[in-house]
Amino acid sequence: MKIQAEFLFPQDLKEEAIICRLCKEFDIILKIVEASFSTQTGRAILRIEADPEELRRTLDYLKERRIEINKLEEIE
Repeated sequence: MKIQAEFLFPQDLKEEAIICRLCKEFDIILKIVEASFSTQTGRAILRIEADPEELRRTLDYLKERRIEINKLEEIE
């Protein structure tokens, strides 16, 4: 399964290597389509490919970290 979504990172997480952790802790293929980070917030459009259960675990992890997920769509 492959998805694309916009991820909004809160200010207090901008110094953490969240995207790097995703690749290390989950069995996913991740592509950064677009990203922009400032002193206030971060925004990234990511494509994530994984089996459905691993994708669910990945998205749950991001939600637990208070990362907002918008415009989620399944792609081919």
